[in-house]
Amino acid sequence: MGNKLVRGSLIIFVGNIIFRIGGYLYRFLMATLLGPVNNGILGTTMSFQGIFQTLAAGGLPPAISKYIAEYNAVEDYNMARQTIYTALKIMVFLGLSLGFLMIFVIAPFIANNFMHKPEVMVPLQIIGLITPFSVIMGAFRGAFQGVYKMEYIVYSRAIEQLAMILFATAFVLIGFSVVGALWGTVIGYSLSAVSCVVIFKLYMGQYIPQPSDDFEFSLRDELKLGAMLVKFSIPVIITAIAEMLIYNICTIIMGKFLTLADIGFFTAADPIARLPLMISISIATTILPASSEAFKVNDIDSLQKYVGEAYKISMLFVIPMCIGLALFAVPTLQLLYFKNPDYVAGASALAILSIGMTFYSIFSISTSIVQGVGNPRIPMYILIFGSVVTAALCWIFVPYLGIAGGATATTIACFCMMVPCMYFVFKLTKTKAPKLPIAKIVAAALIMGLVGFFIPKTPLFLFPGIIICIIVYFFALILVKFFTQEDILTLREYSLKLGPLSKVVNKILNFVERLEFRK
Repeated sequence: MGNKLVRGSLIIFVGNIIFRIGGYLYRFLMATLLGPVNNGILGTTMSFQGIFQTLAAGGLPPAISKYIAEYNAVEDYNMARQTIYTALKIMVFLGLSLGFLMIFVIAPFIANNFMHKPEVMVPLQIIGLITPFSVIMGAFRGAFQGVYKMEYIVYSRAIEQLAMILFATAFVLIGFSVVGALWGTVIGYSLSAVSCVVIFKLYMGQYIPQPSDDFEFSLRDELKLGAMLVKFSIPVIITAIAEMLIYNICTIIMGKFLTLADIGFFTAADPIARLPLMISISIATTILPASSEAFKVNDIDSLQKYVGEAYKISMLFVIPMCIGLALFAVPTLQLLYFKNPDYVAGASALAILSIGMTFYSIFSISTSIVQGVGNPRIPMYILIFGSVVTAALCWIFVPYLGIAGGATATTIACFCMMVPCMYFVFKLTKTKAPKLPIAKIVAAALIMGLVGFFIPKTPLFLFPGIIICIIVYFFALILVKFFTQEDILTLREYSLKLGPLSKVVNKILNFVERLEFRK
């Protein structure tokens, strides 16, 4: 069980690195080529895109992952495969229906009646062309996740990102502006959907075999299965929509109160602030089917063990990353958007959002655990509460504080969601919170932050400052005696897979061992 969690998390972590780097490269190229105003249009459009893609998926990808993992655990491969087909039919219907509504009804209303910015209508309409492809990707990625073949998710994401970046950049350079950028997104999603179908056809047969000859599945049976999937997916879709609102409600509300240039500054900072999430989401993606399987077979010991490890591993990297981004917000934006120094206006939002992402990272892991042990409604209620808090605070803060007000609202809401969700994790899994390891991580990160505070905040000192902070953090972890003998042994085992780097890693581990466990 632990190996599944670690292996799956590492693969998804690589995929999230690709996704985040690709996403940043896309945002960077678009911000540079389009300028703040057109980048604001693109940012507003992409906020609605995420919400409507989530609606089109209907909350079914996590349901697919959950039930495939459970059916495979009891070797009922016929039902595992049927789960995919039934869910895909529902998702395609939803995708086509919402795509039609987006083009002809929703986009005109948002552009002309809510935001009073007609220039965003055509970009919003293009979203309707993306949803059918996105639901196909969602269905098959749910299947890949259910059998722990996270590398297939990585492959499809890589195709999506590469095609989107290449075609969007080409169309913008030709002169199609925001519309060109979004057509590049359509092509990226369509090619990724095709890749998911091909991967499923060629490689998934060994994990989910073809139905046996005597397998019969009537329309009544399919309706029953569909009802079961929908029953699970309803709280999941509400949760997902609420989560998308947490991500995007600020941008949407800013569209009513602020200029498109201000939105452009915010959307340039926002993806950078979310970089630490690639770690927590990697763990959260894997722990959902793993926790579901362990809970299904009543393997409580394994469940308790990797719940604690999930928090520990995530926070080990997320907390220092968030503190570092907050400290170096100005030089980070100066360096990344050197072609357009106006984007430094987003530094306040970047610094505040970075702190909020620490809270959200803990929350995302907690959500997957609670869903995995069969309680999807709890994250749903918490996220609904969080989205309402975010919207209310944005409506209050944004008119007076601008983009910093939106970032502050998001950060407060993330903290308000994190606390109750963690409470339910430890209550439902009967797991003790890893208080001491987390306290040591926080102490080491604060020591790093104190040193980083005195480093000059200029692009020239950015990379030296990062290196200094990493070194300080490493020695601070040793100072607070964070590493255990079990950690050292586990890292030694995985270092064997690093080839030539294994010797370097072992020398570092020997050094840590001498300092940590000297008598």
